Amino acid sequence: MSIKNNKTAVAMSGGVDSCTAALLTSAGGRPVLGVTMRAFPEAPKKDEEDAAAAARLLGIEHVTVDLSEEFRASVMRYFVESYISGETPNPCVFCNKTIKFGVLFEKAKQLGCEKTATGHYARLNKDKATGRVLLERAVCREKDQSYVLWQLSREQLAAAEFPLGEYTKEQVRSLARENGFISSERPDSQDICFVPDGDYRGLIGYTVGQRKGLGISAPAPLFVVKKSVEENRVYLGSNDELFSSRVELREINLTAVDRVDTSLSVTAKTRYSQKEAPARLHQTGESTAVLEFDEPQRAVTAGQSAVFYSGDTVVGGGIIC
Repeated sequence: MSIKNNKTAVAMSGGVDSCTAALLTSAGGRPVLGVTMRAFPEAPKKDEEDAAAAARLLGIEHVTVDLSEEFRASVMRYFVESYISGETPNPCVFCNKTIKFGVLFEKAKQLGCEKTATGHYARLNKDKATGRVLLERAVCREKDQSYVLWQLSREQLAAAEFPLGEYTKEQVRSLARENGFISSERPDSQDICFVPDGDYRGLIGYTVGQRKGLGISAPAPLFVVKKSVEENRVYLGSNDELFSSRVELREINLTAVDRVDTSLSVTAKTRYSQKEAPARLHQTGESTAVLEFDEPQRAVTAGQSAVFYSGDTVVGGGIIC
């Protein structure tokens, strides 16, 4: 396929967000290539068909790339190994870095694209003093997805676009309806894409803070407070035992600053749906840090991501130890 340079690749899953991202990116006749990723052989063909249909409506080129081998070798392997080690992983965070803005973008570059846009609700802003591209929260806080983008490198952020960052979900759906997208009324997915029914059992089926499904009767509510792979045991305790103020992090990625030499006042959260809370960030090594929250946080879980902010700007993040 012969494709001109200076195009932007739009990752199109067939859903309302990615199709609307393609619409906004192509506004004004801007050259765009819709790229649908086949993440695993069993992926629904309807998603690919919906993406292709939206591309036809927009009059843009569209291709499907098979990344099932890369997805299995990286994201699915990461997911399984994290659970086996007793952690609760966030595969979407890992996928964004290694697949969507990694392998997929490399494929898009081979097709003449200089940037990759996605349907994430987030914003980018260039720091005039440093020239650095900063990741920021979306205008619509309820849909903000900056949390799952914290692992992107500075180079990846410089080549990224998030067209939905200034929009609400209803505005996105309205644009999709106006343009005849099949996906305009499709509900948001709540499942991990390769575990659509959430069916993974055993020790790995428990996570810190869990109360339901324990199968134990007790005079007071019990929660999962710890998991031990070595002992093949799940430890239960009271709600009070779930709170902690100090959170150790590994594999940190700082995008707004080069490093934290002393400590930094931030707001941070330790899971996607959590509200940020005031904390102090201390960098303890090249890839390690400690968050000390002003108030104890509930159910801090190993393997999940802690993301820290300065106002609306993502300072960075790390994996909870």
